[in-house]
Amino acid sequence: MTSRRYIVLLYFVLLTGCGTWAGAMLLEARAEYEQLRKVQAASESKLQAAELRLREQETILERLRTDPAFVAKAIRTQLGYAKKGEVIFSFEAAR
Repeated sequence: MTSRRYIVLLYFVLLTGCGTWAGAMLLEARAEYEQLRKVQAASESKLQAAELRLREQETILERLRTDPAFVAKAIRTQLGYAKKGEVIFSFEAAR
């Protein structure tokens, strides 16, 4: 009879140990899953911002291809070019 008790006790200890191990693994997997969800949300946010910037740049590129007035304005503002007879005043930004 005592031998049977030891076997039952051994099974109980093994099952308890396996249950504890499985619970710990489940908690670890859940924490990793939550971390990955946060990374995914951040990546999706960055992707949306990049897609918005891409659409804006595509719009500018299309205007550069088709709108001569926009091209002239871009050249004048970004490169500092002037038409004949114009004077460009350039000021340093206040700090």
